[in-house]
Amino acid sequence: MSEIDDGCCSTQLIDGNGEFNVEGLDNFVKKTKLFDCGLSYAVVAIMGPQSSGKSTLLNHLFKTSFREMDAFVGRSQTTKGIWMARCVGIEPFTIAMDLEGTDGRERGEDDTTFEKQSALFALAVADIVLINMWCHDIGREQASNKPLLKTVFQVMMRLFSPRKTTLLFVIRDKTKTPIDKLEPILREDIQKIWDLVPKPKEQKNTPLSEFFNVEIVALSNYEEKEKIFKQEVAELRQRFFNSISPGGLAGDRRGVVPASGFSFSSQEIWKVIKQNKDLDLPAHKVIVATVRCEKIADEKLHNLATDERWLELQEGVEGGPVPGFGKKLSSILEKYLSEYDAETIYFDEGVRKNKFLELKLKALKLVYSTYATMLGHLRSSALESFKIHLEKSLNQGEGFAKAVRDSQQSCLIVFDKGCEDAKVKQATWDASKVRDQLCRDIDDHTSSARTAKLSELTSNYEKRLTQALSGPVESLFETGGKETWPSIRKLLKRETETAVTDFLDLVTSFELDHTTIDAMVHNLKDYSHSLVEKKAREEASKILIRMKDRFSTVFSHDKDSMPRVWTGKEDIRAITKDARAEALSLLSVMAAIRLDERPDNIESTLFSALMDRTVSVASSHNRSLGTSTDPLASSSWEEVPPKNVLLTPIHCKSLWRRFKSETEYTVTQAISAQEAHKRNNNWLPPAWAIVLMIVLGFNEFMMLLKNPLYLLGFFVAFLLSKALWVQLDIPQEFQHGTLAGVLSITSKFLPTVMNLLRKLAEEAQGKTTTPEAPEYSASQSYRQQSPSHSISSTLAESVSSNISQMDDDDTEYSSRPTRVQRRNTNNVEESEISQL
Repeated sequence: MSEIDDGCCSTQLIDGNGEFNVEGLDNFVKKTKLFDCGLSYAVVAIMGPQSSGKSTLLNHLFKTSFREMDAFVGRSQTTKGIWMARCVGIEPFTIAMDLEGTDGRERGEDDTTFEKQSALFALAVADIVLINMWCHDIGREQASNKPLLKTVFQVMMRLFSPRKTTLLFVIRDKTKTPIDKLEPILREDIQKIWDLVPKPKEQKNTPLSEFFNVEIVALSNYEEKEKIFKQEVAELRQRFFNSISPGGLAGDRRGVVPASGFSFSSQEIWKVIKQNKDLDLPAHKVIVATVRCEKIADEKLHNLATDERWLELQEGVEGGPVPGFGKKLSSILEKYLSEYDAETIYFDEGVRKNKFLELKLKALKLVYSTYATMLGHLRSSALESFKIHLEKSLNQGEGFAKAVRDSQQSCLIVFDKGCEDAKVKQATWDASKVRDQLCRDIDDHTSSARTAKLSELTSNYEKRLTQALSGPVESLFETGGKETWPSIRKLLKRETETAVTDFLDLVTSFELDHTTIDAMVHNLKDYSHSLVEKKAREEASKILIRMKDRFSTVFSHDKDSMPRVWTGKEDIRAITKDARAEALSLLSVMAAIRLDERPDNIESTLFSALMDRTVSVASSHNRSLGTSTDPLASSSWEEVPPKNVLLTPIHCKSLWRRFKSETEYTVTQAISAQEAHKRNNNWLPPAWAIVLMIVLGFNEFMMLLKNPLYLLGFFVAFLLSKALWVQLDIPQEFQHGTLAGVLSITSKFLPTVMNLLRKLAEEAQGKTTTPEAPEYSASQSYRQQSPSHSISSTLAESVSSNISQMDDDDTEYSSRPTRVQRRNTNNVEESEISQL
């Protein structure tokens, strides 16, 4: 049951069955805006016998609209349960509670449970309790006010920590007896009742004033003296203005529940009373504060989570750093924390602070992930700034270590400023861990960049050493002489020292420890050595080709590097030996790596075993013993470490065998060319033949002297014969055999003779032909030259033809296999080769 009025909002709080009207109370709080009052409100309750005019008094006193008894109907119960309404026109906000009357016939003589419960509720909730009593009951031993007072004092003992309440005794229908006479009697009766009420042992001697402020006021009869009654009520009404101020009716109140917790507090108090338990008001105050503060904190946390500014800030941070992040977030947090403080300021301070801390922690937990994301962006930006600054400094030629220090200092300053800008005022978050992570990231990038730069620097110097050593070393190996390895060592030392010096000048800027620098220098030196060793192994793999080239160069060229012409005067044996010695010298150079300047006997061993032929074949006795005196029958060289061996002795012996086999044809060709040259240039018959010709041809010679025309005819016949010899190329034709030569000359003889006659006829007539210009020139030279000069020219041409023919023969032989070549050589050539 609820009756709502625009002014007082009269509402039944508890019905006659003890059911609490939660919905009605919440509606009352919303309509009257009780939430906004904080502690600036007061509660006034009235108790008294049934039909004693309680509702009438409240309506006149506070302009409420409680239901009043109709005198024409009869005296009966009017108010059931507990009603409440707002006192109209009273400041501060005042709530009036109209309690069900005591000693009513409707509940019976023994049913006092609800009376005690309502009285306890009024004492726990109200700041001022009006006790309505009749004037004529004062001084009576069995007056109706005594059971009421006993009930009040008894239930007061159930308040474990009672609050100090003002008891305002309203004496109704005062008589002619002055109030000054009645008040002492009433106070004496009140004190007697207090003394007789059973109290806990610890409160046995507690005075009444410790729990109650007793005030007494008398009012005239409403029905007989209505005008005076209303005037006295108006005066009493003035006492309720500013009742909570010091000195007011409720000025000594303690443990007041804030207005926002009034609804919950009232429900919890009635629940405890209904369970017939003692009511601990301070503990109840803490409970109310805990529940209300938790609810307010949850509301603020929810509002924070759905705040548009927060959501916009959160979304912005997801995309990247947000300038002014700390100020913006601090402002948002401050708003809701301040609202919490404002709404909970009147609750228990300990509870309020604890819940404030919980709210703060939850709010900070809610926003921490965004703050961490912000720091992550700052860390990424700072790291990127470090990388850019470092690369720029290195490109400008700054030393690596100094560039790293400057770049790191610059990026950490930027990061620290960003962290300061992102700092949240309400939090004590420390960005040192993120800063340490940034430093680790910087160290990782620095290490990576240092490794890359050092690798690049090392690679550049390795390339430099490769360019400085590869070509010259290869050239020295091609030269192959006694000074090859000393020259290589000298070159290696010079280039390595130069590279190391320049390398140290650059690597100093990295500020590395001596151990690291020494290791890098050692690696650079090892690289140069390994480069020379690699080149040596490459050249050793091509040693057979190099030996043949060296043999061919020495064998085919004289001391002036001119190609040899095998005229028959050359000592082929000595030339072959010199050429083989040069090739063997090259083999000895490439047999082992000699970078450590250790002496060895490789060259002497090779020459003694392969050139000087001091190595004898093992005797039958030695063979039977399984031993050999061949120094090359080994897989290692004396005084040469295995790692430095390029060609083992047995490998050298095998290479020498192949070398001799593959160069025999060159020697054979030289011998053949020499023999051919001898044959082609030996036109004179033997001496005995010449003497016989002179003796037998003396008469013919004398005849020629006596007749010069014969001499001229013979000379002309000689020239024609020589011309035919050249034109028919007689030696070349007979080179492929006598029968083949005769057949070829027979087929060419007549055309050649006809061609010569035609040319002679044309020359006689003074005619020339362009295609035969060389032959025409030859004819002119015949006419212009003397007979002796013509003969010498013809002989020179014949020799040239023979030499060219010999060169062609060499070319033809060079294309044949070795075995066929050996079959085609004569016995003289074979014997000479065997002697070489």
